[in-house]
Amino acid sequence: MFYREVGQFKSTYAADMAVFPIRQDRIGILVLLAIAVVVLPLVSNDFVLTSILIPGLIFTLAAIGLNILTGYAGQISLGTGAFMGVGAYAAYKLANAFPEVNLLVWILCSGVFSAGIGVIFGLPSLRIKGLYLAVTTLAAQFFLEWCFVRMGWLTDYSSSGAIEAVRRTLFGLSISGPEADPLTRYFVVLGLVVFLTWITSNLVHGRIGRTWMMVRDMDIAAELMGVRLLPAKLLAFAVSSYLAGVAGAMMVFFWLGAAEPSAFGITLSFQVLFMVIIGGLGSLLGSWLGAAFIWALPVVIKFAPGLVGIDVPSARVEHVNSMIVGALIIFFLIVEPHGLARLWAVTKQKLRVWPFPW
Repeated sequence: MFYREVGQFKSTYAADMAVFPIRQDRIGILVLLAIAVVVLPLVSNDFVLTSILIPGLIFTLAAIGLNILTGYAGQISLGTGAFMGVGAYAAYKLANAFPEVNLLVWILCSGVFSAGIGVIFGLPSLRIKGLYLAVTTLAAQFFLEWCFVRMGWLTDYSSSGAIEAVRRTLFGLSISGPEADPLTRYFVVLGLVVFLTWITSNLVHGRIGRTWMMVRDMDIAAELMGVRLLPAKLLAFAVSSYLAGVAGAMMVFFWLGAAEPSAFGITLSFQVLFMVIIGGLGSLLGSWLGAAFIWALPVVIKFAPGLVGIDVPSARVEHVNSMIVGALIIFFLIVEPHGLARLWAVTKQKLRVWPFPW
């Protein structure tokens, strides 16, 4: 009875086309932001921050990037992990080359290099689609992995072949490096992810987003209606790769602290793809829900049985997690292709008429 739009009149086109037209939705977003900014830092220890919240936010941004390409533009990609690696190596090189510039500037700029690589590998999308495009992006994944291993210049010829987070500060607080406090890193990551989600939301709810969805639904019809397919598809590859690159840079500087080329392997690409499938294709909310679910599931499997005195070995946690994720992927692909986001939309629709469904 509390989720109603009765009496909420729209007097302008902007109000009618708002992303959150119902007042309760806007209040809910503000409540969630307040929880993320105030409540979670108070109740979370360093383990929760570094093992759940920070990586969960980073993978949310990566899932949003893949959802732009696959969910909104209909272009299948299996190279998200490699594009995240491009952003990580670009941020590492820029931070070392220009230490006087704020690290956040290079984190945001690193996505530009990833976007450029994404556009290059997105060129075949005008001629091929479906499985053939997936194979092309898979080739990009393996080629870029090879570059990370063989090109010593990317790591400044480090003997270990790994890149490490440089020590940087913001307003006198360490945000990167061994001295960086997990809470500080959490606020930086939260701010970047929320800001880029807001930018992406404006894109997908505007003319560009409608163009992508036209290409996804039927590219031939979209071309006949005046849509230029190549710029539309390449823009989707650029935006997707940019977000993935920023996520990769944050993964090294704000979470792992150091990374080898294997950290950006095909396993990472599939992990982000699973987040998008379970969360929901063509939905920003689905990217948040899918990333939160996939990343929090192993923690729940590990610690929930402990509440009743059952100890679950770490190896078994990994096996159970793989089985649950696999079963859910099959379930959502068959029963509800739009994932958790669609289930939430159905729940909201039922709440709008409850308890009078007629």
